[in-house]
Amino acid sequence: MIKINNFLIYMKLILATHNKNKCLEMMGILSNMNIELLSLHEFPEIGEIIEDGATLEENALIKARTVHKLTKLPALADDTGLEVDALGGDPGVFSARYSGENASYSDNVNKLLKEMENVPNDKRMAKFRTVMAFVEGEMELIVEDCVKGIITNVMKGIDGFGYDPVFYVPEMNKTYAEMSMKEKNQISHRGKALMKMQTLLQERLPKTFNQMEDLPKT
Repeated sequence: MIKINNFLIYMKLILATHNKNKCLEMMGILSNMNIELLSLHEFPEIGEIIEDGATLEENALIKARTVHKLTKLPALADDTGLEVDALGGDPGVFSARYSGENASYSDNVNKLLKEMENVPNDKRMAKFRTVMAFVEGEMELIVEDCVKGIITNVMKGIDGFGYDPVFYVPEMNKTYAEMSMKEKNQISHRGKALMKMQTLLQERLPKTFNQMEDLPKT
């Protein structure tokens, strides 16, 4: 923590995830804030966090609360689900473990394509939904956002992770996996939720999370 003209500014925020791909996305979006971003890779004593909530919001809060309790530092966590109309909203909160507890990205995608193989093109609508939770002391902040898309019949693109190769965004005429990280961050569910959280943090905690250009001059 540093002090500038009586402004106390926290320099550390933990991204409460072991997922390297999520960390890269989140760090890219939050890089303009005057904070040091840490991930759980820098806290090896924190193992996998059991996400046994019934909703995305509950799981995001479980992760943020757990990491904050163990580190005493502000923690930011997300939980994201792919909700497919033809599957009644599945895989939803179980998206990361759609094919089992230790499922790989390809396992989950292949199961989804198998479940969708008889679904016609005009019935393949879906949305990615992200809930973001910030926890510091007694303060808990929640935001969420989503992006609507279409599940493709085959995987397209080599970038991204998770269901990105089969999630097609009509406005971009690309799947997530065909986009650059910059393109995806500008329009994605996680990117939109993070930008909401950034605005909320700067409104609620201006002395902590202000942008550098907004700080008083010394």
